Amino acid sequence: MSNTVYDVIVVGAGIEGSSCAYQLAKRGQRTLLLEQYPLPHTLGSSHGATRITRKAYPEDYYTEMMMEGYKLWKEIEKESGVKIFHNCGTLYLGHIPSLDCVEAGLKKHGSPHRVLSNSAVRSEYPIFSVPDDYTGIFDHDGGILMADKAVNTVQSLFKQNGGTLLDAQKVVEIIPGTTATVRTDKGASFSASNIILALGPFTNKLTSKLGCTLPMRVEKISVFYWKEKVPGMHSMESNFPCFIDRTATAGISVYGLPAYEYPGYVKVCLHKGPIVDPEERDLDKSTWVRERMMKYIKERQPWLHPEPSKELTCLYTVSRDGDVILDKLPTYDNIIVAAGFSGHGFKLGPIVGKLVSDMVITNKTPEIFKHFSIDRFAGSSEDFQSKL
Repeated sequence: MSNTVYDVIVVGAGIEGSSCAYQLAKRGQRTLLLEQYPLPHTLGSSHGATRITRKAYPEDYYTEMMMEGYKLWKEIEKESGVKIFHNCGTLYLGHIPSLDCVEAGLKKHGSPHRVLSNSAVRSEYPIFSVPDDYTGIFDHDGGILMADKAVNTVQSLFKQNGGTLLDAQKVVEIIPGTTATVRTDKGASFSASNIILALGPFTNKLTSKLGCTLPMRVEKISVFYWKEKVPGMHSMESNFPCFIDRTATAGISVYGLPAYEYPGYVKVCLHKGPIVDPEERDLDKSTWVRERMMKYIKERQPWLHPEPSKELTCLYTVSRDGDVILDKLPTYDNIIVAAGFSGHGFKLGPIVGKLVSDMVITNKTPEIFKHFSIDRFAGSSEDFQSKL
Protein backbone atom coordinates (compact mmCIF):
# COMPACT_ATOMS: atom_id res chain seq x y z
CA MET A 1 0.00 0.00 0.00
CA SER A 2 1.40 3.44 -0.96
CA ASN A 3 2.18 6.08 1.63
CA THR A 4 -0.54 8.77 1.81
CA VAL A 5 0.48 12.19 3.20
CA TYR A 6 -1.77 14.28 5.47
CA ASP A 7 -1.37 17.46 7.49
CA VAL A 8 -2.23 15.65 10.72
CA ILE A 9 -2.68 12.04 11.80
CA VAL A 10 -4.69 11.37 14.95
CA VAL A 11 -4.21 7.94 16.50
CA GLY A 12 -7.15 6.80 18.64
CA ALA A 13 -10.82 7.43 17.87
CA GLY A 14 -12.28 7.81 21.35
CA ILE A 15 -13.90 11.10 22.30
CA GLU A 16 -10.57 12.94 22.68
CA GLY A 17 -9.03 11.77 19.41
CA SER A 18 -12.27 12.19 17.49
CA SER A 19 -12.72 15.71 18.88
CA CYS A 20 -9.17 16.67 17.90
CA ALA A 21 -9.66 15.27 14.41
CA TYR A 22 -13.01 17.03 13.98
CA GLN A 23 -11.64 20.43 15.00
CA LEU A 24 -8.63 20.05 12.70
CA ALA A 25 -10.72 19.01 9.69
CA LYS A 26 -13.14 21.84 10.37
CA ARG A 27 -10.21 24.25 10.22
CA GLY A 28 -9.02 22.99 6.87
CA GLN A 29 -6.37 20.48 7.92
CA ARG A 30 -6.12 17.28 5.87
CA THR A 31 -6.65 14.88 8.74
CA LEU A 32 -6.52 11.11 9.13
CA LEU A 33 -8.10 9.45 12.18
CA LEU A 34 -6.90 5.90 12.91
CA GLU A 35 -8.53 3.42 15.28
CA GLN A 36 -7.03 0.04 16.15
CA TYR A 37 -10.35 -1.79 16.64
CA PRO A 38 -13.38 -2.10 14.35
CA LEU A 39 -15.90 0.60 15.28
CA PRO A 40 -17.92 0.70 17.42
CA HIS A 41 -16.20 -1.21 20.23
CA THR A 42 -16.21 -1.48 24.04
CA LEU A 43 -12.50 -1.97 24.68
CA GLY A 44 -11.47 1.57 25.61
CA SER A 45 -12.75 4.47 27.70
CA SER A 46 -15.33 6.27 25.54
CA HIS A 47 -18.04 3.65 25.09
CA GLY A 48 -21.28 3.39 27.05
CA ALA A 49 -24.55 5.28 26.98
CA THR A 50 -23.94 8.09 29.45
CA ARG A 51 -21.41 10.33 31.23
CA ILE A 52 -21.74 13.08 33.81
CA THR A 53 -20.92 16.63 32.77
CA ARG A 54 -20.44 19.60 35.07
CA LYS A 55 -18.64 22.85 35.68
CA ALA A 56 -18.13 22.09 39.39
CA TYR A 57 -14.49 21.14 39.95
CA PRO A 58 -12.06 21.61 42.84
CA GLU A 59 -9.49 22.73 40.23
CA ASP A 60 -10.32 26.13 38.75
CA TYR A 61 -8.61 25.35 35.45
CA TYR A 62 -11.13 22.60 34.69
CA THR A 63 -14.04 24.92 35.47
CA GLU A 64 -12.46 27.44 33.09
CA MET A 65 -12.18 24.81 30.37
CA MET A 66 -15.78 23.69 30.85
CA MET A 67 -17.11 27.24 30.46
CA GLU A 68 -15.93 27.03 26.85
CA GLY A 69 -16.57 23.28 26.63
CA TYR A 70 -20.32 23.73 27.13
CA LYS A 71 -20.44 26.15 24.20
CA LEU A 72 -18.63 23.65 22.01
CA TRP A 73 -21.02 20.81 22.94
CA LYS A 74 -23.89 23.10 21.92
CA GLU A 75 -22.17 23.81 18.60
CA ILE A 76 -21.85 20.08 17.97
CA GLU A 77 -25.57 19.61 18.70
CA LYS A 78 -26.49 22.52 16.43
CA GLU A 79 -24.25 21.41 13.57
CA SER A 80 -25.41 17.78 13.72
CA GLY A 81 -29.04 18.16 14.80
CA VAL A 82 -28.38 15.45 17.44
CA LYS A 83 -29.29 16.00 21.10
CA ILE A 84 -26.37 14.95 23.29
CA PHE A 85 -26.79 16.88 26.56
CA HIS A 86 -29.62 16.54 29.10
CA ASN A 87 -29.62 19.16 31.85
CA CYS A 88 -30.62 17.67 35.21
CA GLY A 89 -27.96 19.38 37.35
CA THR A 90 -25.09 17.82 39.27
CA LEU A 91 -25.05 17.64 43.07
CA TYR A 92 -21.52 17.72 44.51
CA LEU A 93 -21.42 16.26 48.02
CA GLY A 94 -18.59 16.20 50.56
CA HIS A 95 -17.02 17.62 53.69
CA ILE A 96 -16.95 21.41 53.95
CA PRO A 97 -13.20 21.99 53.30
CA SER A 98 -13.23 19.88 50.13
CA LEU A 99 -16.09 21.95 48.65
CA ASP A 100 -14.74 25.46 49.32
CA CYS A 101 -12.59 25.48 46.19
CA VAL A 102 -15.46 24.08 44.10
CA GLU A 103 -17.65 27.00 45.16
CA ALA A 104 -14.82 29.48 44.55
CA GLY A 105 -14.35 28.29 40.96
CA LEU A 106 -18.04 28.45 40.10
CA LYS A 107 -18.32 31.90 41.66
CA LYS A 108 -15.21 33.17 39.84
CA HIS A 109 -16.61 32.17 36.44
CA GLY A 110 -20.18 33.26 37.15
CA SER A 111 -21.58 29.75 36.77
CA PRO A 112 -25.02 29.28 38.39
CA HIS A 113 -24.93 27.18 41.54
CA ARG A 114 -26.35 26.83 45.06
CA VAL A 115 -24.48 26.03 48.25
CA LEU A 116 -26.46 23.64 50.46
CA SER A 117 -26.01 23.18 54.19
CA ASN A 118 -26.28 19.73 55.70
CA SER A 119 -29.90 20.35 56.65
CA ALA A 120 -30.66 21.70 53.16
CA VAL A 121 -29.20 18.59 51.51
CA ARG A 122 -31.35 16.38 53.72
CA SER A 123 -34.44 18.52 53.14
CA GLU A 124 -34.13 18.89 49.35
CA TYR A 125 -32.69 15.44 48.68
CA PRO A 126 -34.06 13.05 51.30
CA ILE A 127 -33.32 10.24 48.88
CA PHE A 128 -29.66 10.51 50.00
CA SER A 129 -28.51 9.44 53.44
CA VAL A 130 -25.59 11.79 54.16
CA PRO A 131 -23.27 12.08 57.18
CA ASP A 132 -23.69 14.96 59.65
CA ASP A 133 -20.59 16.79 58.37
CA TYR A 134 -21.60 16.75 54.69
CA THR A 135 -22.62 19.80 52.68
CA GLY A 136 -23.45 20.17 49.01
CA ILE A 137 -23.11 22.34 45.93
CA PHE A 138 -25.70 22.11 43.20
CA ASP A 139 -24.24 22.87 39.77
CA HIS A 140 -27.24 24.03 37.73
CA ASP A 141 -25.49 23.41 34.41
CA GLY A 142 -24.57 19.81 35.21
CA GLY A 143 -26.22 16.83 33.61
CA ILE A 144 -25.85 13.87 31.28
CA LEU A 145 -23.92 13.49 28.04
CA MET A 146 -25.03 10.67 25.75
CA ALA A 147 -21.60 9.11 25.30
CA ASP A 148 -21.93 6.65 22.41
CA LYS A 149 -24.13 9.11 20.57
CA ALA A 150 -21.57 11.89 21.16
CA VAL A 151 -18.63 9.88 19.80
CA ASN A 152 -20.59 8.78 16.73
CA THR A 153 -21.76 12.34 16.10
CA VAL A 154 -18.28 13.88 16.35
CA GLN A 155 -16.90 11.23 14.00
CA SER A 156 -19.70 11.91 11.51
CA LEU A 157 -18.98 15.65 11.62
CA PHE A 158 -15.29 14.93 11.13
CA LYS A 159 -16.03 13.00 7.96
CA GLN A 160 -18.51 15.65 6.76
CA ASN A 161 -15.67 18.17 7.05
CA GLY A 162 -13.47 16.12 4.76
CA GLY A 163 -11.67 13.94 7.31
CA THR A 164 -10.68 10.32 6.71
CA LEU A 165 -11.50 7.72 9.37
CA LEU A 166 -9.97 4.24 9.16
CA ASP A 167 -10.76 1.63 11.80
CA ALA A 168 -9.19 -1.81 12.38
CA GLN A 169 -5.80 -0.18 11.72
CA LYS A 170 -3.53 -0.63 14.74
CA VAL A 171 -0.47 1.62 14.68
CA VAL A 172 2.59 -0.50 15.45
CA GLU A 173 5.35 1.97 14.66
CA ILE A 174 5.94 5.71 14.45
CA ILE A 175 9.00 6.91 12.55
CA PRO A 176 9.73 10.46 13.77
CA GLY A 177 10.86 13.23 11.50
CA THR A 178 9.85 16.63 10.16
CA THR A 179 7.30 14.54 8.32
CA ALA A 180 6.52 11.61 10.62
CA THR A 181 5.34 8.24 9.37
CA VAL A 182 3.00 5.76 11.06
CA ARG A 183 2.79 2.11 10.12
CA THR A 184 -0.12 -0.17 10.92
CA ASP A 185 -0.57 -3.89 11.44
CA LYS A 186 -2.26 -4.05 8.02
CA GLY A 187 0.99 -3.03 6.29
CA ALA A 188 -0.25 0.49 5.60
CA SER A 189 1.92 3.60 5.94
CA PHE A 190 0.74 7.19 6.38
CA SER A 191 2.73 10.39 6.87
CA ALA A 192 1.98 13.82 8.28
CA SER A 193 3.61 16.97 9.59
CA ASN A 194 1.95 16.44 12.99
CA ILE A 195 0.90 13.34 14.94
CA ILE A 196 -1.59 13.33 17.82
CA LEU A 197 -1.65 10.32 20.12
CA ALA A 198 -5.02 9.95 21.89
CA LEU A 199 -4.72 6.28 22.75
CA GLY A 200 -6.19 6.20 26.25
CA PRO A 201 -5.07 3.02 28.05
CA PHE A 202 -2.81 2.05 25.14
CA THR A 203 -0.78 5.29 25.15
CA ASN A 204 2.45 3.99 26.67
CA LYS A 205 2.55 1.06 24.28
CA LEU A 206 3.51 3.61 21.60
CA THR A 207 5.14 6.47 23.53
CA SER A 208 7.57 4.08 25.23
CA LYS A 209 8.89 3.16 21.78
CA LEU A 210 9.59 6.87 21.32
CA GLY A 211 11.57 7.07 24.55
CA CYS A 212 8.80 8.48 26.76
CA THR A 213 6.98 6.29 29.27
CA LEU A 214 4.36 8.43 30.96
CA PRO A 215 3.48 8.02 34.67
CA MET A 216 0.08 6.48 34.12
CA ARG A 217 -1.70 3.28 35.06
CA VAL A 218 -4.83 1.61 33.74
CA GLU A 219 -7.74 0.80 36.07
CA LYS A 220 -10.73 -1.38 35.24
CA ILE A 221 -13.89 0.37 36.38
CA SER A 222 -17.05 -1.51 37.25
CA VAL A 223 -20.15 0.28 36.00
CA PHE A 224 -23.06 -0.79 38.21
CA TYR A 225 -26.82 -0.31 37.77
CA TRP A 226 -29.01 -0.57 40.88
CA LYS A 227 -32.75 -1.23 40.77
CA GLU A 228 -35.09 1.32 42.33
CA LYS A 229 -37.29 0.23 45.20
CA VAL A 230 -39.88 2.81 44.12
CA PRO A 231 -40.14 3.06 40.31
CA GLY A 232 -39.46 6.57 38.99
CA MET A 233 -38.04 7.89 42.25
CA HIS A 234 -34.56 8.40 40.74
CA SER A 235 -35.63 9.72 37.34
CA MET A 236 -34.90 13.16 35.89
CA GLU A 237 -38.65 13.79 35.93
CA SER A 238 -38.50 13.39 39.72
CA ASN A 239 -35.60 15.91 39.84
CA PHE A 240 -32.99 13.33 40.76
CA PRO A 241 -29.66 14.86 39.68
CA CYS A 242 -26.32 13.49 38.68
CA PHE A 243 -24.19 13.40 41.81
CA ILE A 244 -20.62 13.11 43.02
CA ASP A 245 -19.99 11.92 46.58
CA ARG A 246 -16.44 13.16 46.96
CA THR A 247 -15.24 11.15 49.97
CA ALA A 248 -17.81 8.42 49.93
CA THR A 249 -15.95 5.26 50.84
CA ALA A 250 -12.48 5.13 52.39
CA GLY A 251 -11.61 8.42 50.71
CA ILE A 252 -12.66 7.24 47.24
CA SER A 253 -15.34 9.16 45.37
CA VAL A 254 -18.60 7.68 44.10
CA TYR A 255 -20.60 9.10 41.21
CA GLY A 256 -24.13 8.48 40.00
CA LEU A 257 -26.63 9.36 37.29
CA PRO A 258 -30.44 9.29 37.19
CA ALA A 259 -32.34 6.23 36.01
CA TYR A 260 -32.28 7.13 32.32
CA GLU A 261 -30.45 4.73 30.02
CA TYR A 262 -32.16 1.77 31.74
CA PRO A 263 -35.46 3.05 33.20
CA GLY A 264 -35.79 1.90 36.79
CA TYR A 265 -32.04 1.34 37.22
CA VAL A 266 -29.65 3.95 38.60
CA LYS A 267 -26.00 4.08 37.53
CA VAL A 268 -23.77 4.43 40.63
CA CYS A 269 -20.06 3.59 40.47
CA LEU A 270 -16.82 3.77 42.43
CA HIS A 271 -14.26 6.16 40.94
CA LYS A 272 -11.51 3.56 41.20
CA GLY A 273 -10.73 -0.01 40.22
CA PRO A 274 -8.05 -2.69 40.05
CA ILE A 275 -4.91 -2.01 38.00
CA VAL A 276 -4.91 -4.04 34.78
CA ASP A 277 -3.20 -4.52 31.45
CA PRO A 278 -5.70 -3.07 28.93
CA GLU A 279 -5.29 -6.05 26.65
CA GLU A 280 -5.84 -8.58 29.43
CA ARG A 281 -8.30 -6.79 31.68
CA ASP A 282 -10.73 -9.71 31.90
CA LEU A 283 -8.08 -11.75 33.71
CA ASP A 284 -8.79 -9.66 36.81
CA LYS A 285 -11.41 -11.37 38.99
CA SER A 286 -11.23 -9.15 42.08
CA THR A 287 -14.50 -8.42 43.89
CA TRP A 288 -13.51 -5.61 46.27
CA VAL A 289 -15.16 -2.89 44.18
CA ARG A 290 -18.50 -4.72 44.12
CA GLU A 291 -18.34 -5.39 47.87
CA ARG A 292 -17.45 -1.80 48.69
CA MET A 293 -20.23 -0.45 46.49
CA MET A 294 -22.85 -2.78 47.99
CA LYS A 295 -21.90 -1.43 51.42
CA TYR A 296 -22.13 2.13 50.13
CA ILE A 297 -25.56 1.63 48.55
CA LYS A 298 -26.90 0.06 51.72
CA GLU A 299 -25.66 2.95 53.86
CA ARG A 300 -26.11 5.97 51.57
CA GLN A 301 -28.73 5.03 48.95
CA PRO A 302 -31.49 3.30 50.96
CA TRP A 303 -34.05 3.58 48.13
CA LEU A 304 -32.01 1.29 45.88
CA HIS A 305 -31.75 -2.49 46.11
CA PRO A 306 -28.31 -3.20 47.65
CA GLU A 307 -27.20 -5.68 44.97
CA PRO A 308 -26.37 -4.48 41.47
CA SER A 309 -28.64 -5.74 38.70
CA LYS A 310 -26.28 -5.00 35.81
CA GLU A 311 -22.52 -4.67 35.59
CA LEU A 312 -20.41 -3.36 32.69
CA THR A 313 -16.77 -2.30 32.56
CA CYS A 314 -14.62 0.45 31.09
CA LEU A 315 -11.02 1.59 31.51
CA TYR A 316 -9.52 4.64 33.20
CA THR A 317 -6.05 5.83 32.21
CA VAL A 318 -4.94 7.49 35.45
CA SER A 319 -2.00 9.89 35.56
CA ARG A 320 0.07 10.05 38.72
CA ASP A 321 -1.58 13.27 39.93
CA GLY A 322 -5.02 12.60 38.40
CA ASP A 323 -4.65 15.49 35.95
CA VAL A 324 -4.75 15.33 32.17
CA ILE A 325 -1.58 15.09 30.08
CA LEU A 326 -1.65 17.42 27.07
CA ASP A 327 1.81 18.12 25.71
CA LYS A 328 4.35 17.55 22.99
CA LEU A 329 6.68 14.60 23.50
CA PRO A 330 9.92 15.91 25.02
CA THR A 331 12.12 14.93 22.07
CA TYR A 332 9.63 15.32 19.20
CA ASP A 333 8.09 18.73 18.65
CA ASN A 334 5.46 17.49 16.20
CA ILE A 335 4.09 14.56 18.25
CA ILE A 336 1.40 15.58 20.75
CA VAL A 337 -0.01 13.37 23.49
CA ALA A 338 -3.56 13.69 24.85
CA ALA A 339 -3.82 11.11 27.64
CA GLY A 340 -4.29 10.47 31.35
CA PHE A 341 -7.88 11.67 31.51
CA SER A 342 -8.28 9.72 34.75
CA GLY A 343 -11.97 8.99 34.44
CA HIS A 344 -13.16 12.59 34.25
CA GLY A 345 -12.21 13.53 30.70
CA PHE A 346 -15.19 12.70 28.50
CA LYS A 347 -16.87 16.05 29.08
CA LEU A 348 -13.60 17.79 28.14
CA GLY A 349 -13.52 16.25 24.65
CA PRO A 350 -14.61 19.30 22.59
CA ILE A 351 -12.41 21.81 24.43
CA VAL A 352 -9.43 19.44 24.31
CA GLY A 353 -10.00 19.12 20.56
CA LYS A 354 -10.15 22.89 20.17
CA LEU A 355 -7.01 23.55 22.23
CA VAL A 356 -4.96 20.78 20.61
CA SER A 357 -5.96 21.99 17.15
CA ASP A 358 -4.84 25.50 18.20
CA MET A 359 -1.46 24.03 19.18
CA VAL A 360 -1.08 22.25 15.84
CA ILE A 361 -2.10 25.22 13.69
CA THR A 362 -0.25 27.99 15.57
CA ASN A 363 2.65 25.87 16.91
CA LYS A 364 2.05 27.63 20.24
CA THR A 365 1.15 25.88 23.48
CA PRO A 366 -2.11 27.15 25.04
CA GLU A 367 -1.49 28.81 28.41
CA ILE A 368 -3.81 26.45 30.26
CA PHE A 369 -1.65 23.50 29.17
CA LYS A 370 0.90 24.51 31.82
CA HIS A 371 -1.21 22.41 34.21
CA PHE A 372 -0.95 19.40 31.92
CA SER A 373 2.72 19.32 30.89
CA ILE A 374 4.80 16.15 30.92
CA ASP A 375 7.68 17.81 32.76
CA ARG A 376 5.53 18.36 35.86
CA PHE A 377 6.37 14.76 36.76
CA ALA A 378 10.14 15.29 36.63
CA GLY A 379 11.75 13.93 39.78
CA SER A 380 8.35 13.11 41.27
CA SER A 381 7.79 9.77 42.96
CA GLU A 382 4.55 10.53 44.78
CA ASP A 383 1.73 8.02 44.96
CA PHE A 384 -1.06 8.05 42.42
CA GLN A 385 -3.96 10.36 43.23
CA SER A 386 -7.61 10.16 42.25
CA LYS A 387 -9.52 13.28 41.23
CA LEU A 388 -13.22 13.76 40.60
